[in-house]
Amino acid sequence: MNILIVTATDSSYNSLRPDSEILTGLAKSGHNLTVITHADSEYAQRFRDCGIEVIDGHPSKKISPKCIKIIRQLLKTRHYDIVYATSSKSIPNAAFGCIGFPVKFVTYRGTTGGLYRHDPSAYLTHLHPRVNGIICVSDAVREDVAKRVWKNRKNVVTIYKGHELSWYDKSPADLSEFGISKNDFTVICAVNARPSKGIAVMIEAANYLSDIENLHVLLVGKNMDKEPYNSLIKNNKMRKRIHLAGYRHDAPELIMASDILVQPSISGEGLPRAMMEAMGYGTPAVVTTTGGGKEVMEEGVTGFVVPVKDPVAIADRVRKLYQQPELVKEMSKRCKEKLQGEFSSRRTVENYIKYFESLIGS
Repeated sequence: MNILIVTATDSSYNSLRPDSEILTGLAKSGHNLTVITHADSEYAQRFRDCGIEVIDGHPSKKISPKCIKIIRQLLKTRHYDIVYATSSKSIPNAAFGCIGFPVKFVTYRGTTGGLYRHDPSAYLTHLHPRVNGIICVSDAVREDVAKRVWKNRKNVVTIYKGHELSWYDKSPADLSEFGISKNDFTVICAVNARPSKGIAVMIEAANYLSDIENLHVLLVGKNMDKEPYNSLIKNNKMRKRIHLAGYRHDAPELIMASDILVQPSISGEGLPRAMMEAMGYGTPAVVTTTGGGKEVMEEGVTGFVVPVKDPVAIADRVRKLYQQPELVKEMSKRCKEKLQGEFSSRRTVENYIKYFESLIGS
């Protein structure tokens, strides 16, 4: 297949890897790829090393005449079977670029909510009439999108992002900078703070765990030091053992160094990257019922699933894991086995190929 990709590569290497290794996997499988992206990024060089043509031209806004022109020129002068766009800025430009050409146009959707038929902006992205198919990161996202689209509902599919254990062959971070020793039990929450991420619920859960003297909560991500979180922490019974790490490039290594991950989201989740990284490092997780986390989590085997907005339930599962170190150890083993067996990058690439070929065949 000849595939034209429009995607962003201006984020950190770790955050881009699950998505970008799909593209390198497609190239290694013998397919011809052209990627319109940030040509000076670290992953752009990775693409070149894998034989992928890189064109500088990722749009800086939702409607970029320059980007649309590049796409249309490529479609006029070359044969492409698939055009695949992955970001909020690349999708509208690719959609308009594909108008009038027989190529199959596919978009990527990574979150639930926010896509509505009454919203005009939705018709610039996944509800654009030029869209032939939508790849969703989880069944929760697929079910949400399928309710919104007007046509090609059968082409709205779930393909989980794959990971590889080799990506996580690193040394854990040193938590002593936070005053956490190797004898302490660390609960990590790694997200950028927004209301939908449920950080307030995690902080409230800490109140129910304050009696465990060597238990610490590590909050990693942007905006944790802002209101309302700052006040919630100051008034928390465990305030001296709640640590704000801020945004960190070594967030995966911090997850590896922790005993368990808590993902307290209350809405809008697709498939939490932090949870998948935790599986790669063998760190059990407690996740909520929103989004795709519950689809990947094997209850009582690789972690626990709790209701949204339920700090008592979160505290209960954390306490259970604290009291049963052998269970944590067994879950750690099963996390890695599940990632390697069911959620490998190789399997994801195979599913992408099957899906693209099915669209071309139809």
